Amino acid sequence: MALGVSKKEKIDDLADTAGVSLAASAWKRLRRSPVFLIGATIIGIFIVVSLLSPWLAPHDPSDKLLIEQVIKARNEIPPAQPGHPLGGDLQGRDFFSRLLVGSQQTLIVGVGATLIGLTGGLILGTLAGAIGGWVDSVVMRLVDVMLSLPSLLLAFSIAAMFARPSQFTVILAVAIVQIPVFARLLRGSMLAQRHSDHVLAATALGVKKGAIVFRHMLPNSLSPVIVQSTLVLATAIIEAAALSFLGLGNPDDRIPEWGQMLGDVQNVFDTHPHLAAWPAVCIIIVALGFTLMGETLREALDPKNRR
Repeated sequence: MALGVSKKEKIDDLADTAGVSLAASAWKRLRRSPVFLIGATIIGIFIVVSLLSPWLAPHDPSDKLLIEQVIKARNEIPPAQPGHPLGGDLQGRDFFSRLLVGSQQTLIVGVGATLIGLTGGLILGTLAGAIGGWVDSVVMRLVDVMLSLPSLLLAFSIAAMFARPSQFTVILAVAIVQIPVFARLLRGSMLAQRHSDHVLAATALGVKKGAIVFRHMLPNSLSPVIVQSTLVLATAIIEAAALSFLGLGNPDDRIPEWGQMLGDVQNVFDTHPHLAAWPAVCIIIVALGFTLMGETLREALDPKNRR
């Protein structure tokens, strides 16, 4: 009986996907996946809060409204009180407002680093996959060298090269680390497309190589790269927070960022752990959301799963 039910389910799945495009079939599976829905909900809330944070924050994150309650001699900070649900920080600023506004800076760094890394990876991957030969060898050896180094160590080294750390230097350092990931993935996809039927047919018809690359090979190679970008977003947020924690981010603490908020309280973590716990939990949850969505997207877009 169990075997019969299993066969029936397979037949139903095949019937559902018959004559349906890969994107439509993937979306149908994603809608039924609780893991994807959880990840998408987390990311949706994060994006909405980030975009609306200047209006959602009850106070200016740089105003020292509670400075009179800060007693450095006794290591006391403003506790939770009406109008300030999470109390204040070491400089008497509303901690809840800083946490909200910090989400926007975290989103900017994560998205900016991912877009720059994706652009660089697309350029290198296209050159290696389309031209081949010595160009492919040079690009891949460069990619291998970059991938041989721990990503966080490489990002730290790049960020430390700048005389004046800023939010842009963090974005650039994290982006450079992500370039070889996208380049290798796109290059592999394009090599697989090179021997596909539609590319061979276009070549036989005398279509120019440039048109084959940009009209046939590249568009059909982008799906795994786009899926990877959601996973890279999670990594970019964590690495950017680590750089800010180490003091290589924006030195202006009037503009809060979650990694920077972690670094500011490392000397008082024993007495005020909640100042580090809140931004750390936010980073973990957001990274988890991107990871869950990215993994389910990867599985849903895999043609093998349609069998």
